[in-house]
Amino acid sequence: MAIFLDKNSKVIVQGITGREGLFHTQKMLAYGTNIVGGVTPGKGGTKIESGQPVFNTVKDAVDATGATHSIIFVPPQAGSDALYEAYDAGIEFAVCITEGIPVHEMLKVVATTKGMRIIGPNCPGVISPGKSLVGIMPSQVFKAGNIGMISRSGTLTYEIVDGLTRAGLGQSTCVGIGGDTIIGTSFVDCLREFANDPETHAVVVAGEIGGAAEEAAAEFIGKHLPNKPVVAFIGGRSAPKGARLGHAGAIISGNTGTPESKVKAFEAIGAPVADRPSDIPKLLAERLKTVRA
Repeated sequence: MAIFLDKNSKVIVQGITGREGLFHTQKMLAYGTNIVGGVTPGKGGTKIESGQPVFNTVKDAVDATGATHSIIFVPPQAGSDALYEAYDAGIEFAVCITEGIPVHEMLKVVATTKGMRIIGPNCPGVISPGKSLVGIMPSQVFKAGNIGMISRSGTLTYEIVDGLTRAGLGQSTCVGIGGDTIIGTSFVDCLREFANDPETHAVVVAGEIGGAAEEAAAEFIGKHLPNKPVVAFIGGRSAPKGARLGHAGAIISGNTGTPESKVKAFEAIGAPVADRPSDIPKLLAERLKTVRA
């Protein structure tokens, strides 16, 4: 399923009556997200204050509401089960906010839930500004426009988007893919969607140390996004080898996952790499002028 959201996307919240789930449900509703219900085992038949019904199972919620999207706020020990339950109930798009799901469990989930788009885990979610927010992002910094954004870091997403918005560069869709070692949707998966999206005219890729996802992204950009400018940023460029940068996946092992290799990969395909997040709007504006000329 595509990564883009619209106002008609029917969303349920797994863990809706928990403190985090309830708080962010209200934030998403205020933004206009079409939340049609939620799930908390043992609380089926009740409603939250804003009127959305609560169900005991995802299947009950899907059968009653026709939901296709889910956002998951459950403890890490229940994270993989929540994803399986969503998949078994026919959910097509699941955003997993949960942090700390064991790697071996996510390996199994990703391998056995084909056909369900998973964003995360350990992510801030997805927003198509002016349309819908399925996540925990601060909606006030986003503005509708034509810049796609993909990031492994939530807070880095907000910082970069705030700079883009202040510079008058609105966004089409912004995806926080998550900082864990095993995630459901990669940079390349998102880039493939942006490459075919007429509403996205340029893309910002915010990566970090660890793994080879950024190198794979650069290779895909070089082959498949010839007419859409890309600007990159790599977090943790000053981190010592062996250091972990906040995320489980952000750790350099030997000669792999180094910031040098990632910067080199983007520069090799002509995508500028910003030294600081604040440099991104200027670099992007320059690239857009070149394409338009």
